[in-house]
Amino acid sequence: MKVIIIGLGNFGAALAKKMSKLGHEIIGVDNDMQKVEALKEKLSYTICMDATDELSINKLPLNNTDIVIVSIGENEGANIMATAIFKNKNVKRLISRSINSLHENVLQAIGVSEIIRPESESAERWTKKLNVKGVVDSFELNKDYSIIEVLTPGELIGKTFDEVQFKKKYNILVMTIIKNKEEASFLGQYKIVPQVQGFPSSTTVIEQNDVLVIYGANDDIYKFLKKFNMGNR
Repeated sequence: MKVIIIGLGNFGAALAKKMSKLGHEIIGVDNDMQKVEALKEKLSYTICMDATDELSINKLPLNNTDIVIVSIGENEGANIMATAIFKNKNVKRLISRSINSLHENVLQAIGVSEIIRPESESAERWTKKLNVKGVVDSFELNKDYSIIEVLTPGELIGKTFDEVQFKKKYNILVMTIIKNKEEASFLGQYKIVPQVQGFPSSTTVIEQNDVLVIYGANDDIYKFLKKFNMGNR
């Protein structure tokens, strides 16, 4: 998946690094060169640019981008202007960050339906809200959708994706699998290194200790976890 993230502050940078870790092609954009330089080795591309300048925005590969996320949090006006420009460009999917309730109302007024509220709906809060066993990590995209990393339920070990039918049966998407590999350092010490396996095929076999990276509606994710006795609330 190709994603453009506008605004590389604390929230935007964390989101960019997490999505990049999952194997997605991330373009990080900020008007602060220091923030751009700090992430240039961790993302596919980083660009120093004023996202409120439409001529600059036109240079971005919008037609080949799956999601544009406006995560500017320090300047409400810049956030709204950038969001409005991307909305007018008819990008495939637009998600914007709200700073306060009034800002959220403005975003809704210009037609943004997916709004991130990081101050009140953090990944940590989502994990606690679900209160489930087996969740390794999670990120709440908005109040309705999340990405979670969950240990493979025992009942699925040894089965292929075609046999499990995640989308058909549970209405969730397994974006990738993470396998934890033990590697030796040059000092002879061993450490666990997570390895992202890429997008699984229908013949991919689920193995013990695999971490499934799941995207879906919060309700569907919880139903899936509860199905395999991982729900605990």
